[in-house]
Amino acid sequence: MSIGGVMSGINHSLNNLNRAQSTQASSIQRISTGSKYYSPANGASEYAIVQRMYNNIGSVAQSNSNTQTSNSMLNVAAGAVGNTVSSLSSLKQTLINAANGTNQNSDIGALQETVNQTLSQINSNAQVKYNGQNLLDGSQSVQVATYNGYETVNLGDMSTAGLGLTDSDGNSNINLGDFSDLGSAIETVDNALNAALDQATNIGAAQSGLEYQSGNYTVMEENLYDAVSTVDDTDIAAEAVNNASSGAQSQVALWAIKQGMQSLSQEVGALGGLNNHSRGAIYGIFGQ
Repeated sequence: MSIGGVMSGINHSLNNLNRAQSTQASSIQRISTGSKYYSPANGASEYAIVQRMYNNIGSVAQSNSNTQTSNSMLNVAAGAVGNTVSSLSSLKQTLINAANGTNQNSDIGALQETVNQTLSQINSNAQVKYNGQNLLDGSQSVQVATYNGYETVNLGDMSTAGLGLTDSDGNSNINLGDFSDLGSAIETVDNALNAALDQATNIGAAQSGLEYQSGNYTVMEENLYDAVSTVDDTDIAAEAVNNASSGAQSQVALWAIKQGMQSLSQEVGALGGLNNHSRGAIYGIFGQ
């Protein structure tokens, strides 16, 4: 065989080796990442589609997290409003008790103290906080950032002033010392109770909506993961076969290169043109 023929065979084997090693490297990358399109080089349009799908998954997941966090905030507000509803119910009972003609002045005084304590409790309920924010003093509304935009849940003023139980200076509108005014006081408490119940209803409706949205987001996220999995997930079994096949092809190509180099050495040696040092260097390149 001529030197040119030997060199042609070696070049062919080198090309086979490069292809096999490149295929094996890609196969290993797919196995390690679990992705068929881990870079644009594996398919530019498919890579772009997969990345957009992952972007959508992230947006939906964050929307779901936002709705759950907002629901947690509303849980705190709902608990405080529920306490206010209970306090107002107790307050009305106290007023009805005070209206009974069997009470002495000392009884009325004790009942007035109960009224004052109840009003103080209602104000405490209105100062409830979540993450440092007052929820029920009339300054707060819950804005939920979602996949489709913003939603706002309004929270009212559940303080005694906001409910009409005290005036702007904090003075109580309920005075048990004036029996003629107890009917008006009961009406004031009824109005406050209705306002608190309306707030509780609004919060409950908002929570129901957020729970429904969270369920939808969970389903959306699962469906998006299924979709991207269909497009992008690596077939591990198939890639394992490809990896083994590419490894075997690399070994065959290396063996062919070794044989070619031996033939080249013999051809050149016959011509006296390649010394032992040069042959050793060539073999060393291929790890022989």
